[in-house]
Amino acid sequence: MSKLGTLGARLHRGEVGYDFVKNRKIWYSISILITITAIVGLAVRGLNMGIDFQGGAVFTTPKKTVASVSQAETYAEEASGHDAIVQKLGNGSLRIQIAGIDTEKSNQIKEELATDLKVDAESINADLIGPSWGDQIANKAWQGLGIFLVLVVIYLAIAFEWRMAIAAFVALIHDITITVGIYALVGFEVTPGTVIGLLTILGYSLYDTVVVFDSLKEQTKDITKQTRWTYSDVANRSINSTLVRSINTTVVALLPVGGLLFIGGGVLGAGMLNDISLSLFVGLAAGAYSSIFIATPLVADLKELEPQMKALKKRVLAKRAQGATAGEAPDTRVTDEVPADEPEDDEAHAVVGPRNQPAARSRGRGRPSGKRR
Repeated sequence: MSKLGTLGARLHRGEVGYDFVKNRKIWYSISILITITAIVGLAVRGLNMGIDFQGGAVFTTPKKTVASVSQAETYAEEASGHDAIVQKLGNGSLRIQIAGIDTEKSNQIKEELATDLKVDAESINADLIGPSWGDQIANKAWQGLGIFLVLVVIYLAIAFEWRMAIAAFVALIHDITITVGIYALVGFEVTPGTVIGLLTILGYSLYDTVVVFDSLKEQTKDITKQTRWTYSDVANRSINSTLVRSINTTVVALLPVGGLLFIGGGVLGAGMLNDISLSLFVGLAAGAYSSIFIATPLVADLKELEPQMKALKKRVLAKRAQGATAGEAPDTRVTDEVPADEPEDDEAHAVVGPRNQPAARSRGRGRPSGKRR
């Protein structure tokens, strides 16, 4: 078995582990700092909304246009008075995208582009997108996101409980805010592909969170019938037992997405890949982080506000203090089952372990030898 597989098995059995829940204030502080940075970037720089949201025009030149990308960009900006995005297609034609212009002005821009590029104006294909269409696309995107979040909260509240639903909702908002803030800071264009990528990463984030929640639900059955572990102890065990699986799924998902972002968009210059790949890359990383460091510790905080869990925590800490006074090392390792602390009688001790062998040998004492009549 590989070292990672061995580590995963030991984490699942509770032989080793890191106390994520105990250090939750550190993770909360880091998340708050990142979120504030994202919000400031969004407020200062804003989002670079694509033509599908703002409206505008897309001009496609004939095949094998002589002008370079930089020249075409200069011509388009001079003709329109707006920023232009130019991409060279595989057949040698140029795709010139100008957002925020009136459709009535598109004919004038088309004529000036034809003159500057030295091509026939009729050979330039123009696709026009009105501002009302852009507003409709933006509203549909927000509606889709809102419906997704509502359905997620309802499902988790039914399948698990409302505290887990709240924690998962907070983690999803955390992921959305960070991803949108990164888009604002980097300046990448926001397109419908960005929205698709955003909804996709929310599914990945939710998957990691549900895996931990399912383990936590199973391990906390009848937890109040024992006095060895608090709810936070079991929550921490749930994170550790699924940690390797979460890392593996995230790394496997990030590798192809990273190829799209850094090789496809950066090296090969396929700018259209940046729209969806950046949201996927940032969202996958943020989703894995939030499921481990945000969602489950937040559930533990909410659960331990309950009177039953408060009483359980008080009993557990009192028992550990009593054991420490007696010189016993407290056992906080959580096994797969949560047994009740029932007192054991002498007969049960008589069959467990070598230290009970004298009791077993004493069974024949006082009985006469020989056959029984």
